[in-house]
Amino acid sequence: MVSLASTRQRRSGRGERPTFELEQALWQAGNRWVAGVDEVGRGALAGPVVAAACIFEPSTELPDQLRDSKRLTDPQRRALADWVRQYSLRWAIGAASHREVDRLGIVRATALAMLRALQRLGPVDHVLYDGLPLTEFERLPGTAVVHGDMRCASIAAASILAKVIRDDLMARLAVRYPGYGWEENAGYGTPSHRRAIRELGSTPFHRRSFQVRMDTDEE
Repeated sequence: MVSLASTRQRRSGRGERPTFELEQALWQAGNRWVAGVDEVGRGALAGPVVAAACIFEPSTELPDQLRDSKRLTDPQRRALADWVRQYSLRWAIGAASHREVDRLGIVRATALAMLRALQRLGPVDHVLYDGLPLTEFERLPGTAVVHGDMRCASIAAASILAKVIRDDLMARLAVRYPGYGWEENAGYGTPSHRRAIRELGSTPFHRRSFQVRMDTDEE
């Protein structure tokens, strides 16, 4: 079991641990419910895009291990996901299916997953989301944060929760569709996954719009 130590707020730049610096400015400006939202699965060849959104109290102490989910081991992510569930005021999950990715395109499907998470989250005064501004978010009181999962604690927490939930979903699908290694690659385009597609064919959960990427051995 991974132990999570807590720390008081620290300033953060790229490459350091995320903090509540951005949230703090919004809280002080009178925004009570500040939500962080992020997604995972954008670049996968199979499965949905999954987004998470979460809201914290200003007094919440952050675990020292909190990082961008890609920099964590699986046990670390799972311990931190449990922490998010326990210590956030509210959290919610949204998803866009592989069919919606094919129909809408990955950018719009990603925005849809995040909007669904926010709708399930309940009342929000301001949204912090990772990446560049999204047209779908123009009507929301929100801020796009470049490298948000490295800088913003709420976004990092959402990223971790979304990653754990999506990984577990892909592991369950791997039982139904063995041979593609989804329990290990989570549907991403590893060389072994692409080889399996060439040898076994596609499953109903593969994204047809990503077919061109299945024909190469590049990561």
